[in-house]
Amino acid sequence: MSGLVSATPDRSDGAQVSLPSGLPELIPARMLNEFVYCPRLFYLEFVQGQFVHSADTLEGRLLHERVDTEAGTLSPAPEGPGQQPLPPTEGEAAPTIARSLHLSASALNLVARIDLLEAAGQHVTPVDYKRGTAPDLPEGAWEPERVQLCAQALILRENGYQCDHGVIYYAGSRKRVTIPIDETLIARTLACRDEARRVATAGQIPPPLVDSPKCPRCSLVGICLPDEINRLARGAEAAPREVRRLLPARPDALPVYVLTPGGAVGKSGDELSISLSDGPRQRLRLLDVSQLNLFGNIQVSAQALRELVARDIPVCYFSFGGYFQAITTGLGHKNVELRIRQFQQAADPQAALRFARRFIIGKITNCRTLLRRNAADRPTDALRDLLELRRRAARAASPDSLLGIEGNAARIYFQHFPRMLKTTSDLPAFGFDSRNRRPPRDPVNALLSLGYSLLVKDLAVTLLAVGFDPFLGFYHRPRYGRPALALDLAEEFRPLIVDSVVIQVLNTAEIKLDDFLVRGPACSLTPAGRRTFIQAYERRLDTLIRHPLFGYTISYRRVLDVQARLLAACLQGEFTEYAAFVTR
Repeated sequence: MSGLVSATPDRSDGAQVSLPSGLPELIPARMLNEFVYCPRLFYLEFVQGQFVHSADTLEGRLLHERVDTEAGTLSPAPEGPGQQPLPPTEGEAAPTIARSLHLSASALNLVARIDLLEAAGQHVTPVDYKRGTAPDLPEGAWEPERVQLCAQALILRENGYQCDHGVIYYAGSRKRVTIPIDETLIARTLACRDEARRVATAGQIPPPLVDSPKCPRCSLVGICLPDEINRLARGAEAAPREVRRLLPARPDALPVYVLTPGGAVGKSGDELSISLSDGPRQRLRLLDVSQLNLFGNIQVSAQALRELVARDIPVCYFSFGGYFQAITTGLGHKNVELRIRQFQQAADPQAALRFARRFIIGKITNCRTLLRRNAADRPTDALRDLLELRRRAARAASPDSLLGIEGNAARIYFQHFPRMLKTTSDLPAFGFDSRNRRPPRDPVNALLSLGYSLLVKDLAVTLLAVGFDPFLGFYHRPRYGRPALALDLAEEFRPLIVDSVVIQVLNTAEIKLDDFLVRGPACSLTPAGRRTFIQAYERRLDTLIRHPLFGYTISYRRVLDVQARLLAACLQGEFTEYAAFVTR
């Protein structure tokens, strides 16, 4: 991480602190809790700005609804910040309560939002709310919780108040646990603060925990991928059975497509309201929407657009013909560190070539597998040639050489693509013998073009969610308006997702001749045919598959997310070689 700036001296230990530009100089007490619990979790949240709600965090948020509402008063400390407070005197006013109190201590480099503060004169007691039950421990609470409470007490002392103990309230057991703020706990809290600052400025994410029981219920386990990264980092030493199941197997929210020209999208409460010229108004809960896809001229109200970007729900725009044209998102992912690594690696020819080789090896492998499984007459020569081209791709010495290898593999694959279509189908009569586009000239190519456009859209959305810049790739070179990294990652998934959908809808006659329009040399789908194909594409993304490396079962939609996060982990140096997703 570059761009270091000097922070103010820490007057508690006299040491100068350096923080990367963009990182706050004050560490929140809650982040100390996360650091003691798991340094990697701290780094993901504090440095990279990543957060995902789980059932536990949502329950905790409901618990905090009352204490998070600022209420009550707190008298100022007359002694002033940093001074030793006077002991309380007899006859002081009755205790008062303040909720959601935000205080900082610049000398300690700490800041906190205290759930509830009980004050009697200058003697105060912070009360921290926790959703679980009180543990049966001699200390009364888990160490991360005690460190967080101690940090709050130190902040209060720095602001001139007297605080010799704090309270943790466990909602699960409705129990208050008193925690004394002694010298041992203070020393541990300050040591954790110093180590957390060191980790935050090191520019390298801490390694994941190994087989820890903390991981399965962590809200960031799908981002952290501890078992998966340990498996790749250790290589053959770790068997696939060591990777715990990734939950949920499918995401809860799903894409929404608006295909009818002249439609309008608005907002009504917590729902999207979609008006179509050829049907009744439809309502969808925003909670169930992962992305909004608009084909042609569809109106979106300002209220709906503001709510979508506020919830990190992207809006994707397609032309009438189905070309992916634009995307509207919020301010973008906070993980600048990943984008710095991405730009550094993309600017290094050898590093970019290393990633490009892995993408193309994955593509050729999956093309060969699809052909081997589905061709009516197994093309032995073609399978042999694809195997040889895969070996050559692994040794490609330049991007131009790799481009030539990939082109030859694609030519062989599409030359034999008709073998995977049933001979009873009348669609090959349109003359499919090679890949063509802009515009596609036959039904098969029309389906492939729409499918690839949808796949690139989904990968662009996924890459943005992970923190990448989808327009800077390693294999596809930058060009205005082209999501090069999304195209890179699409290579390994083209045969597995799009090509398999095309084969399925043609062989099952789900798509028929009357679902196409042929005008001159161009062929396109009718609105009904496009709707049918998109439904088939979404079914494919929802299909569960056993991951070849990790052994658990997840949907293809989750696979896209996992692969993007593994690419990010590889860029950040957590393991050496990106592993493309290939099926057997």
